[in-house]
Amino acid sequence: MAIPSDAPIARLLIVRTSAIGDVVFASPFAAAVKRTWPQAHVAWLVEPGIHELLAADPCIDELILWPKGEWKQLWQARRFGELFRRIRAFRALLRAKRFDTAIDMQSLLKSGLLTWLSGAPRRIGLGSREGSQWLMTERVPKGGIARRIGSEYRYLAEQLGLDAGEFLPRLCVGDDTEAKVQALMAAQGLAPKGFAVFAPFTTRPQKHWFEDAWQALVPKVRDELGLTPVILGGPADREAAARIAGSTPGVISLAGATRLPEAAALIRHAGLLVGVDTGLTHMGTAFATPTVALFGSTRPYLDTGRSNGRVIWLGLPCSPCRRRPTCDGAFTCLRDITADRVMDEARTVLSVEHAS
Repeated sequence: MAIPSDAPIARLLIVRTSAIGDVVFASPFAAAVKRTWPQAHVAWLVEPGIHELLAADPCIDELILWPKGEWKQLWQARRFGELFRRIRAFRALLRAKRFDTAIDMQSLLKSGLLTWLSGAPRRIGLGSREGSQWLMTERVPKGGIARRIGSEYRYLAEQLGLDAGEFLPRLCVGDDTEAKVQALMAAQGLAPKGFAVFAPFTTRPQKHWFEDAWQALVPKVRDELGLTPVILGGPADREAAARIAGSTPGVISLAGATRLPEAAALIRHAGLLVGVDTGLTHMGTAFATPTVALFGSTRPYLDTGRSNGRVIWLGLPCSPCRRRPTCDGAFTCLRDITADRVMDEARTVLSVEHAS
């Protein structure tokens, strides 16, 4: 169990390489460190691409990119000698930075190895497993209030004696990104707060709301709320997004058309966000955008920490099943969420927004 140290942290390495949603959940940690030790140097080890979410955060002094893709290619090509040389060079790069503390927030063997490679004399693991606990000098079990967004990271901050504050997700948008998004909005005829972002896509089908449900929601948001629906997603989501957008005139699909920081900036300017359990949805909380999150097979939190954020989760006996569905693809936990229910919650979060 980690305990607060009498000595302040001078040089800290945070290891949370992926995934997007968890990086969003952990994003307040750097600010908590800076509130406690303003002079601390805070570095974050992260995968390329995802690092763009953190690049504009003034509380993060340095981003270190883990070349996971390169290492994986060398492993698959059985070029083990070159892979070993790359790992050794990366270790030298990390150790030259002389971190006094490294924190593994990912809990896995791969993240534990990266934390160990740093050479930091104090290595703290959050809920370490897969053997990574043996690479740590201290371990903090996952804790906190489970229904609260980012609870395990807040709990870690509290256990380390940091000034956790409200500990809500925080993302920052750089000037270049903001300029690109302003131009994109102008080209699409979108006014700030005049559009609703839909985030229908994620990595697993059991986390998806059904296409016909999105198609039922689209005209309601457009006609009843007066917001232009804008669909976000990655390149692989273009066809599904086109099917949803094609059901109603005036819907804009930007799936595959924005990089991650640009998608985040669009969410910051949105009047409403509706999404499944995916990183884009959690960004709504980071920007205090009115948000309705739809959970089924997963339930990472029920309390967004924001008065203008709501979670719909039906709480069926089989949910959350996470990666092991028992419903043979029926996904009743999401199928039984209706467009009308989403609209009710959308009106609620918008009323809170307008009253503030």
